[in-house]
Amino acid sequence: MDVTPEQVRRMEEARLRAKALQTQRDVVPPVTASRKTSYPVSTTGLKRPHSAISSNIDSVRDARGKPSSNNGLAAAPDTGIRAARNFQKFVEYDFSKMTDTKGGFMTAEDDPYNKALHAPEADGKPANMSLKEWERQQLQRRLREQRVGPYEPGLSVLDKREITKKCRECGSLEIDWQWDEALRCQICHTCKEKYPEKYSLLTKSEAREDYLLTDPELRDETLLPHLEKPNPHKSTWHNMMLYVRYQVEQYAFSDKKWGSAEALDEEFDKRQRETKERKEKKFRNKLNELKKRTRVDAYKRARGGGGGEFGDTIGNGKHEHEWGRPVDDPGTGMTKKRCIECGMEVEELEF
Repeated sequence: MDVTPEQVRRMEEARLRAKALQTQRDVVPPVTASRKTSYPVSTTGLKRPHSAISSNIDSVRDARGKPSSNNGLAAAPDTGIRAARNFQKFVEYDFSKMTDTKGGFMTAEDDPYNKALHAPEADGKPANMSLKEWERQQLQRRLREQRVGPYEPGLSVLDKREITKKCRECGSLEIDWQWDEALRCQICHTCKEKYPEKYSLLTKSEAREDYLLTDPELRDETLLPHLEKPNPHKSTWHNMMLYVRYQVEQYAFSDKKWGSAEALDEEFDKRQRETKERKEKKFRNKLNELKKRTRVDAYKRARGGGGGEFGDTIGNGKHEHEWGRPVDDPGTGMTKKRCIECGMEVEELEF
């Protein structure tokens, strides 16, 4: 398509007009609201620069812009990025002021009338204490109970030798103070590992089964002191009761209980025999009951025409038993009778 001379003239005029406007915009500075002049400036035919337009208009799509004061949004202090619409309403909790109810964390503001929820607990964290302070307090309590670290009793050469506690094996002054208080046993850590046959710890079940001690004897603190520790199998179970082996043996072999180790072995064998006899007697009784029910059923079937025992006379010249005198069996306590001809033995029925 050919361009006419008229179209060329119009395009040239438009190019010159645009060039003139660009020259005026570069020479004349933009007029802003903060600029004050004593004479009026004509802005006819001038265009505002892009910087003036972008600085005055706050784009909604621009995440870097600061949010307005009426929208209630909390922008980040460093980037100024606004939160999404779904996360504008959020609740910030202080976990140091909450109570662990084993069913969720709740505060006094959530349920102020619940007395059981806000009741003070003996082992719970106080509401006015931070988590770090509470952990520090728990650590101090454990160290105080174990008598270690800063709570270990001091040793001095100025103490009287007759009242100073020493290890019962090597005479060392550095004894285990927890064993001294809970188990009334003065022993050091080295001797505990050196003599495990004397100073190993026994559980309550082991002391009851191996040394045949009763529960009242094991619960008596004056008789057998024990040390309580959390159950390693399950935290909700009762605490373990641990006893020192030499104290358990000393009481079990004394005249108050069995007298000696041989007497304890005899009592253990006796109980084993009694247990075995009870099981055998129970088994024999159940077997006799089963035999009685079987014989009675067979007798009823025979009388009803359903046949008899193996070898009985049914007809056609078969063998017929001739029973002798009934005799009591000392082993089973049942009454037996024997066939004179074939020697078959059966137990006599009792109705």
